[in-house]
Amino acid sequence: MTTITKSVPPAAQPPARPATVQPWWLRVTHWLNVLAVVVMVMSGWRIYNASPIFPFRFPNEITLGGWLGGALQWHFAAMWLLVANGLIYLTTNAASGRFLRRFFPLTPRGVLHDLFAALRGRLTHDDPRHYNQVQRAAYLFAVLDLVLLVASGLAIWKPVQLGWLCTLFGGFQGARLVHFIAMAGLVGFVVVHVAMVALVPRTLRTMITGR
Repeated sequence: MTTITKSVPPAAQPPARPATVQPWWLRVTHWLNVLAVVVMVMSGWRIYNASPIFPFRFPNEITLGGWLGGALQWHFAAMWLLVANGLIYLTTNAASGRFLRRFFPLTPRGVLHDLFAALRGRLTHDDPRHYNQVQRAAYLFAVLDLVLLVASGLAIWKPVQLGWLCTLFGGFQGARLVHFIAMAGLVGFVVVHVAMVALVPRTLRTMITGR
């Protein structure tokens, strides 16, 4: 008697989950930095309006605080958030090795090559886990610019207690000028960053979901 056996198909394997592009700690610190920067810039514009160093003022509609005292309170609150959150970001990046993996190697030649490729529409974003050299340079600029903003801001806030720091910037007015230029550089970075996100929308998704 012949026994007929039926082959049983192997159990379907669950689809593999996409690899994590941005870890949870990076996403949290990123969005806290966004909040701190927005509050600091808008309140900083109100503070600037109270004693401008250039012959123009910012429209009150895009400032925060309502008056000088209120703007200072918003500015200092956001400053401490930025400092604490920035230290966590930098420490975790360095300790995990992510800083070296994502931001280096970086060379002037590589930056120019990727920049010209981007201008010709030939720079691909196939793997969001790897930054091209233009991105590396831009993110490093943002980190260094934020450090300069905090240092010059402290020199303005405590010009007597931190006299050595104020002296490094050429005095109180020099610190104000450096602070303003660093702020302008940060706003420029944000504008370019938002434009790049608009061109590659999945980078926003990865910063929200991690994948």
